[in-house]
Amino acid sequence: MNMLLMHTEAFLRLGFFLGIFLFMALWEMAAPRRPLANGRRSRWPGNLGITAFNSVLAYLVFPAAAAGAALYAGDNGWGLLRLIPLPAWAEGLAAIILLDFFIYAQHVLFHRFPLFWRFHRMHHTDLDIDVTSGARFHPGEIILSVVIKMGVVLAIGAPAWSVIVFEILLNATSMFNHSDIFIPERADRMLRRLVVTPDMHRVHHSVVIRETDSNYGFNFPWWDRIFGTYHAQPAAGHTSMTLGLANYRDPKWLTLPWMLLVPFAGKER
Repeated sequence: MNMLLMHTEAFLRLGFFLGIFLFMALWEMAAPRRPLANGRRSRWPGNLGITAFNSVLAYLVFPAAAAGAALYAGDNGWGLLRLIPLPAWAEGLAAIILLDFFIYAQHVLFHRFPLFWRFHRMHHTDLDIDVTSGARFHPGEIILSVVIKMGVVLAIGAPAWSVIVFEILLNATSMFNHSDIFIPERADRMLRRLVVTPDMHRVHHSVVIRETDSNYGFNFPWWDRIFGTYHAQPAAGHTSMTLGLANYRDPKWLTLPWMLLVPFAGKER
């Protein structure tokens, strides 16, 4: 039964990933938010290559990953949520919200601590952001993230179904909020009450450090407001802002071999 759940999760995540990726890519082509400084031909091979590599690596190293940790916690009665008598739906919803908070906290941690930042900064060396940027992470960060997430799942006792829903939601919103799509300003203001929008997250990819160190949320926009890390708009405006990191302007950092070497480069921001 557990193996069936693992295989089902893999197919669900792949299916949602491909469907949402295609939808967002077509939306970007039909209604882009800003012109790309570097064409898709120079960026997509590296971004898609690292995405495929990370997917295989994560499956080989942690075949069960967070969903497996949830099943283990359930079988052994582990987790804080086991201490609170809640209906199944409420327990799952609470787990999703808690997992999203810890993803926010992890993101802040990866910016604040130099060792973690070395791996995370590869995500910020993209000179544009679009749907492919949503999965552009260094393998070292992927492994660290999976370990942290498994620990959180065990600690809170998240139900397996809620972990699967959260993983699908995280992948979907990451592609959405990194996408280069135009959303009218009024609609964006309304959407920001419920979800991190592309305009909100784009600020986080600004070359200006005080903007880079803001808007850490992936799914829900509340944590940035609660903890004072919210930055409404980039100072230069969305169409004129510069994306990426000041010390990584060379297009070589867009290629897969150099992307893998980012943590070992001496350059800081």
